[in-house]
Amino acid sequence: MSKTSFEELYRAGDWEPIRNCPGRYALRGVDRYLNVEAIAGQGIQVSEHQSNAAKDTVLVALLAGGGVISYRRADGSFLHTLNDEEGFERKLKQLGIEVTATDAKTKRT
Repeated sequence: MSKTSFEELYRAGDWEPIRNCPGRYALRGVDRYLNVEAIAGQGIQVSEHQSNAAKDTVLVALLAGGGVISYRRADGSFLHTLNDEEGFERKLKQLGIEVTATDAKTKRT
């Protein structure tokens, strides 16, 4: 079942606040190879980005009330973060990534 909002995804997972990052949470207690679609839900569109501010590939899923920003490491594992609207905007700006409604509708390859 797809989780289409920040609130639904927050309630469904074990999210720990990221220190000194208001509105941002890291997922705990899951298989570190679980992909973004398994976290955000089937049908949620994920865009893929490279950023000079991150050594890993950045995957972004736009949700109502925020979004998921995940980092795919070189070994294929992931670090998943859930972000409310403010945390999502702030982190995307820091990464130099712009996400639009069009990006959210385009499935990554």
